[in-house]
Amino acid sequence: MPTHIRPVAAVTGALVLAASLTACGGSSAASDEKVVTVYSADGLKGEAGDGWYDKVFADFEKRTGIKVKYVEGGSGEMVQRALREKSNTQADVLVTLPPFIQQAGSKGLLQAYAPQGSDRVDGADKAADGTWTPIVNNYFGFIHNKKELPEAPTSWEELLDARYKDRLQYSTPGVAGDGTAVLIKAMHDFGGQAPAMEYLKKLQANNVGPSSSTSKLAPKVDKGELLVANGDVQMNFAQSKSMPNLGIWFPAKGNGKPTTFALPYAAGLVDKAPHTENGKKLLDFLLSEGAQREVSAVGGGFPARKDVKPTDANAVALAGLMEGVEVFEPDWADIDENLTAYVDAWKSATGS
Repeated sequence: MPTHIRPVAAVTGALVLAASLTACGGSSAASDEKVVTVYSADGLKGEAGDGWYDKVFADFEKRTGIKVKYVEGGSGEMVQRALREKSNTQADVLVTLPPFIQQAGSKGLLQAYAPQGSDRVDGADKAADGTWTPIVNNYFGFIHNKKELPEAPTSWEELLDARYKDRLQYSTPGVAGDGTAVLIKAMHDFGGQAPAMEYLKKLQANNVGPSSSTSKLAPKVDKGELLVANGDVQMNFAQSKSMPNLGIWFPAKGNGKPTTFALPYAAGLVDKAPHTENGKKLLDFLLSEGAQREVSAVGGGFPARKDVKPTDANAVALAGLMEGVEVFEPDWADIDENLTAYVDAWKSATGS
């Protein structure tokens, strides 16, 4: 399994409010509340209450008496919501994917905090200014319907075939983290923005259309409405427990090697959080050795701590999935600076 993991782009989903928000930013009363509010990209909470978040949040509440209030959406969506609330902060902890976690940092939404256990996370994977740390490592990928398409496609070019017309969909770049990841991977594999956009323009003939939520594509693939869609390894691996027709694969350029890049869930303490101390306690807990050991067994992901090396059945299967896949490292500084231009180029190329 690749070890040079570095954070990336998004996951998405419709906004879900698991509990009403009652905290008022910065009030002294709020700071005494036994509550912590988490804004997170989707993927770590189980559809049936059996995800990693479900387990660790319940354990945290039992251990500390602090109730977790949870708000879920797309990576970009969560950052934009936190930005709108900057003058009256509601969230204590923000969890999102690159390049949106970098965006949150550059917009001043996060305060520096090194959670306990973060010293066991590779230094190259964390924010240089200490504002965010990966809590679950992950990789970008695609899914296919194993029943109707037993052999996964191998290349980008194969997806241009007429058999995929209206049976292929990927989430929207700039809105969904995994949708943004489609752009990042295409630009890497095709050797730059222009050839990537030329390809995505051709692919549009088969694309069903925009989707703000990557997680909602998996059920369509499982049912056979779609043959192929984008996703990420952790989310799709977890979904495959209840969606048996999902298969994970990684496109290659032509006859080249399949490629991917790290797409970790990265967490930061929100600046001027109404419950800062509770937010710190939750971040410490998420990076604790116990919680990290459950990342694969419960969540279907990869631990962020390099000293945690699980051997459960999920960990073995995940390692097998990554065999033979080349992991590249995007230029996140460039993507953070030019994301709007790249998304605009995609809109122009695809007519979206």
